[in-house]
Amino acid sequence: MANQKIRHLVSVRAFGCCEYCMSQEKYSSQPFSIEHIFPKVFGGDEDLENLALACQGCNNFKFTKTLALDPESKINVPLFNPRQDKWATHFKWNDRFTAIIGLTAVGRVTVRSLQLNRENLINQRIVYRAFGIHPPKHSL
Repeated sequence: MANQKIRHLVSVRAFGCCEYCMSQEKYSSQPFSIEHIFPKVFGGDEDLENLALACQGCNNFKFTKTLALDPESKINVPLFNPRQDKWATHFKWNDRFTAIIGLTAVGRVTVRSLQLNRENLINQRIVYRAFGIHPPKHSL
């Protein structure tokens, strides 16, 4: 587990949001995880460039995945890497800001593999939007 200083740095860098689904930690019922973008089991390290803030759902679905089959191109492509990729290049919100749409092969495989449009996330986004706290400004 990351020490508190590293956790704080990762959280501030992520604006307190899951770097995949853009859920906001301050409204979550569970603490977010410090996720290894390149998993430790494959030699990933504790360097800040290999760490991302992830909600428990995204962290569980990602687990040790780094690649997935793009349903459109039928090619294995890397999952979204928050340190190398820009969120807005690979994703956008639907018109109601309730679902994340993959714009690229990387975006599509990440939406699918991490299930970024899980029912509970869509429900949270609807409620948070009604209160004016969704979407996070940095995701636009």
